[in-house]
Amino acid sequence: MFEFPDFLRFEISEPIDKVVQWMLLNWDAAFEAIRRIILVMFNGVESFLSIIPWWLYIIGLFIIGWKLYNVKAGIILSMMLTAIGLFGLWDLMIYTLVIVIISVIVSILIGLPTGILMAKSELAKKIIMPILDGMQTMPSFVYLLPAIMFFSFGRVPAIIATTTYAIAPLIKLTYLGISTVNKEVIEAGKSFGSTSMQMLFKIEIPQSLSSIMTGVNQTTMMAMAMVVISSMIGAEGIGEQVLISIRRLEVGKGFQAGLAIVFLAIILDRILQGSAKKLKERA
Repeated sequence: MFEFPDFLRFEISEPIDKVVQWMLLNWDAAFEAIRRIILVMFNGVESFLSIIPWWLYIIGLFIIGWKLYNVKAGIILSMMLTAIGLFGLWDLMIYTLVIVIISVIVSILIGLPTGILMAKSELAKKIIMPILDGMQTMPSFVYLLPAIMFFSFGRVPAIIATTTYAIAPLIKLTYLGISTVNKEVIEAGKSFGSTSMQMLFKIEIPQSLSSIMTGVNQTTMMAMAMVVISSMIGAEGIGEQVLISIRRLEVGKGFQAGLAIVFLAIILDRILQGSAKKLKERA
């Protein structure tokens, strides 16, 4: 009696499926090109990270923690990284790190120009902001569907889904940083005859670097959060170990892999936060 009437029913699933099928038929070459570019990036970054000795990572992280914070922070961060190796997850950590790094790089390449465009154009802001709000509230599992449809299974769809899920904070914080630059500084730049590009690269971006770095930090953390979910579509790495442990009900191995992800996330977070703090102090 109180059910929603059937004659008012309207589903958008069928039109969306038709659009996807049309894209698969007509944009196949573009998707293949994207897949090849991502694979080249992945193989290049993985090869570079794999040739670095494990002990050099630990020493380098200790130095970074010491320079950004203090000796205690350097010791703690290097101990976390050592623990990942002791868990037997070093190679999987490298794989996971490659996915995160490429996702963040792609997010920066797309997110920075988009955030700047929003700060410069009110129309772009009105169009893009609701889309970003929707992306941030969309369940993360939903991002797996188009990634699988367009790029099948494996590392490529994992990177695409991770990038799509994680890019929104970078765009928003880039927009926030550029749009809140001190107006007096901008007016001073204009009075000296600076062009729009000079204003952007010499005044606006340097003044908003702290906000942009915070966006990079948030994007990195969201990428790390997507690691386990991406393993459902064939991505390897530490996230896959969590998924396997869930399927086999191996609590100990699942907790160990989860702890390794937490350690890696903390390491990346502290490095990025420390870098943002240093940039803010220099600004």
